[in-house]
Amino acid sequence: MSIDPRIRGSGTQVDRWLPVKPGTDLAFALAVCNLVVRQDTIDRDYLTKHSNSPYLVQGDGHYVRRDDVEQVWDTIPSSLMPRDAEGIEPALEGAFTVDGVAVRTAFQVFKEHASQYTPGWAAGMCGLTADGIREVARELDDNAMIGSTIMVDGVEMPYRPVGIMAYHVAQREMGFQALRTMCMLMMMLGSMGAAGGQQIDFSWKVHKNYEGLDKIEIDETPNIHLNKCKFWPINSNNSSVVAKVMQDPGKYDVEFVPETAIIHMVNPLASFASAPDIVKAYKMLKFVAVIDPWLSKTADMFADIVLPAATIEKYEGPLSATDAYIDATALRIPPIDPMFESRGEIEIYLDLCERAGMLTGEGGYLDEINKALKLDDDFALPLNAKPTVRDIFDRWAKSDGTEEGIEFYEREGIKIKGPFAPTKRYGYVSDLPFGGAVHRLYGESLQVLQEKMIDLGVPEMYWQDYTALPTWRNPTMNGSPAEYDLNLIGFKLIEFKQGRVSMIPLLAELAPEQRLDINSKTARAKGIEDGDRINVESHNAVTNETRVIETKAHFRKRSDPTLSACLTTTARWPDIHGPRAKARTRTN
Repeated sequence: MSIDPRIRGSGTQVDRWLPVKPGTDLAFALAVCNLVVRQDTIDRDYLTKHSNSPYLVQGDGHYVRRDDVEQVWDTIPSSLMPRDAEGIEPALEGAFTVDGVAVRTAFQVFKEHASQYTPGWAAGMCGLTADGIREVARELDDNAMIGSTIMVDGVEMPYRPVGIMAYHVAQREMGFQALRTMCMLMMMLGSMGAAGGQQIDFSWKVHKNYEGLDKIEIDETPNIHLNKCKFWPINSNNSSVVAKVMQDPGKYDVEFVPETAIIHMVNPLASFASAPDIVKAYKMLKFVAVIDPWLSKTADMFADIVLPAATIEKYEGPLSATDAYIDATALRIPPIDPMFESRGEIEIYLDLCERAGMLTGEGGYLDEINKALKLDDDFALPLNAKPTVRDIFDRWAKSDGTEEGIEFYEREGIKIKGPFAPTKRYGYVSDLPFGGAVHRLYGESLQVLQEKMIDLGVPEMYWQDYTALPTWRNPTMNGSPAEYDLNLIGFKLIEFKQGRVSMIPLLAELAPEQRLDINSKTARAKGIEDGDRINVESHNAVTNETRVIETKAHFRKRSDPTLSACLTTTARWPDIHGPRAKARTRTN
């Protein structure tokens, strides 16, 4: 089943296509959660044993704790008990009274919260039918096979053949909450880490952020990335954010602004949001070095020096070579010497760190390489001598158990370690199920961060999505004037997997012109024919800014009628005038 505003390559392989309106994935997921609860497609054993669903929640949204330990309601003696007490049978649902105060289980709170998101409500938001949304829930019910088990390499484990692929859903306003809700849906079905179910990686492991996200301390003097600051306690260090902060650091309480930058294998002007802000920020830098195989648009405009990087003609790795079932490791081995003046990045950084006095000694680049590659004491790089790149990977290979070292990879290219053991691939059957991690259906830590942000006087737009449970709100783009009646999304042809390669002549020849994919019926209603040169104007509902791009209309029948989708390539646009399509950008 494909839930997507437009039929893409994978869409031809599905049984059903639901053309959801851009930016409404959260509404759709919340409604499906509600239906799954109502039809009782719930893996109670998983939710009780491996999630925080039984934790008791007070009226203020915080857990009931005793001696800093979360409490549950034990159904056998009907009493309050620590969540990790032995021999208890916690209640998954229900309301109770503790010390004269009414409390509910986290799952009960979620159940009541989700009940407001009906399929009829979601249908209006998403541009779908209520029956279509109900059918998704029924399909999950039919296929989840809750209670079933399967033998994998001699190990019995839960079998839940349902899952969601939703990577790009995160790249929009409320994308975090949409992905979170979809994970919660899989949690209710018991699919997380089960055979045939939802997998996050090729092998199961507790993520390094698992504990960290519960212990974030807001930094009163944030850095340029605003990492762990009062505006974005959870922050992915986005370069577009850095560009905004550089222009007005005082607004964000930032004291230090960089004067130099190394741009490594990226083309910010084409890859990140708001190119005008990137331009303004980079103009403030006193020195810019670019490490890249190609002279990107960013390098062409701002680089004081370009250090040409090799492509395949370098050592690089270690790289995973798994097919999701067989565990294998590879190293990139250079088939030829680097061409012209190009060099591998590791060699470039060895030289840069040496000249900057950062190569040797404790805390130097060599010390960091030892840590990153987890080199044991017998094969660790000496901290007082500059190695060759080949020597670095020879030491890694030997430290990893390959007696021949780098020579094995130079001859074989790949080291096959054998099938993933079920205990490594599936969290359910690890030595301690899920490594002892409790999956978080309820997000108390997000509410705690929201409360801190409010106390620090942060405007609502920053904390509105730090909620204990995913909560729908009207997307910002819906605040644009009524004449902006289309939704604008971005996508790329396979020739332009990443914006940094759009200047390569061969790729530009394969897809030489930018275009706007638009539903044919919608286009003709606006006086636009297939192939017309048109202007596309987008509106920012927060700043009231508008931006215009001129491109060519390309008809698509199988897309949401409210959708126009802009494909960015290397085209240059003449100054001509034609019909105009006004669109709301999906994020602002």
